[in-house]
Amino acid sequence: MFKMKRIVFLFLIVIGINGLAKAQQNKMPTPDEIAKKNVEDLDKRLKLNDTQKSVVYRFTYNQAKEQADLIKRQQAGTSREEDVDKFYKLQNETSKNIRNVLKGEQQTEYDKIIEERLSGKTAKTGKKKKKGEEEEVESDIKGLLSGPKPEKQNQ
Repeated sequence: MFKMKRIVFLFLIVIGINGLAKAQQNKMPTPDEIAKKNVEDLDKRLKLNDTQKSVVYRFTYNQAKEQADLIKRQQAGTSREEDVDKFYKLQNETSKNIRNVLKGEQQTEYDKIIEERLSGKTAKTGKKKKKGEEEEVESDIKGLLSGPKPEKQNQ
């Protein structure tokens, strides 16, 4: 009888662990959650009007949806080399589209937000986030928008 209780107990533990593992895997936010969070974060700093919120939501939802598909392909082992480029092109395109919806001061503040995200700084403290022992390199948004400067050639 004691041996049977032990087997049942072990069986229940295995089922519980398996359930926890599956729950952990499914914690990736949905495109809707990502888009709502993005709109909420931008609204705090940019004071978006209702039309801007709607348009930014649409842009970020579409980006998140397409990127989620790319991530799923990668996890399934069916990704292609151009998927990485597509992932970053989606981010750049979305950022450009959002910037076009903004006006004057909002655009300037949005550029600061993007710069902070790229440099790893937090909005509140202005300090870099720690990432292991790696040292993060600061970058300038203007460099991303205009591409590399042509080098002077000596003749």
